[in-house]
Amino acid sequence: MSYQFRDLEYLYIHWPFCPYKCHFCDFVAMASHEQFMKDYHTALCREITYSMKDITTKPLKTIYMGGGTPSTYPPELLLDMFGTLKKNYIFNEQTEVTIEVNPGTANKALLKAWHSAGINRLSIGVQSLKDQILKSLNRHQTAKDVYALLTDASEYFENLSVDFILGLPGVSDDEWKLMIREAMKWPIKHISVYFLMVHENTPLYFKVKTKKLNLPPDDATVDLYNWTVDTLAQHGFERYELSNFAQKGFESRHNQVYWDRKPYRGYGLGACSFNGNIRFQNSKNLGNYLEKVSQDISPVDMSEELTSKQINIEKIMLGLRCQNGMNVTHYVQELQDKEKIKFFKELDYLSQANLIDYADDIVRLTPKGFALENEVAVRLFPD
Repeated sequence: MSYQFRDLEYLYIHWPFCPYKCHFCDFVAMASHEQFMKDYHTALCREITYSMKDITTKPLKTIYMGGGTPSTYPPELLLDMFGTLKKNYIFNEQTEVTIEVNPGTANKALLKAWHSAGINRLSIGVQSLKDQILKSLNRHQTAKDVYALLTDASEYFENLSVDFILGLPGVSDDEWKLMIREAMKWPIKHISVYFLMVHENTPLYFKVKTKKLNLPPDDATVDLYNWTVDTLAQHGFERYELSNFAQKGFESRHNQVYWDRKPYRGYGLGACSFNGNIRFQNSKNLGNYLEKVSQDISPVDMSEELTSKQINIEKIMLGLRCQNGMNVTHYVQELQDKEKIKFFKELDYLSQANLIDYADDIVRLTPKGFALENEVAVRLFPD
């Protein structure tokens, strides 16, 4: 199967190492593996260089460093990795270069090094300002760490984003509202609000299953989400995707790549890629990844060429999540007559139920529809 890319403009870099593993985390991430950092860095740079035989590029529009905890990437190795990128790709001050940061893992010297490497956007994992809640989830940071990072980071970066998790056990409605109001005072341009997801086989899953933790009711969480949407809008943070809010001009350009189904190349352990037709993923096993890359063998261990039905499902799910909505003409042009009839029948039903707005060939979710996004999407799926 071919993993070739033509005119590639978007990269994802995965750093899997963490100082600790959060109880809700389901990502490819490892705690207490610091001894492998240097070997992993070497493999990562080698994978970047080796992959270029299958890639033709244009100047990069975005680079995103996720994890794990990329803010634990040793600065001398990080600068070396950026040197490898610059040998193989073209990027400049117009390229959006994001790194995920956990409070408590960065200082002024590190922030300065990132800035000099060309990083120009920080995505800060706040999640909550309630220390005891974070501790119960094995997240080793405090509200004090958040404020220290925001103060230091604002000296080097204008484009700061923060993440919050809605629906954490033990956080009252009043505490959530107080946190959001407090965030409006911060030097930030972007906010992500994610609903808590309980993934199987995580410590959080077992705590919920054994009733050591109780999740808030869904209706209450949806009401709090709608309050958050309204409050953020009043302060200039407009929702442009289900979980993402930004001041004008500071929307995440990299995340938009995923929602628009544009090709992107992922490097590193468990990293995913998409070339427009095929989705593929690198090995999630560290030993396997290091061994294959050291021999210039592709570390890909999962790939899937999408069917037309899968593509249509993705277009619906991703399009509805975004404030810009879904273009109906672009979607239905490849449908069979019977599928078109069903699709427009469902649009009529959803419109009458006040779950969507359908005008000028664009379908958008209403506020009521955003709260039921998954149910709306399923009704529009092809048979």
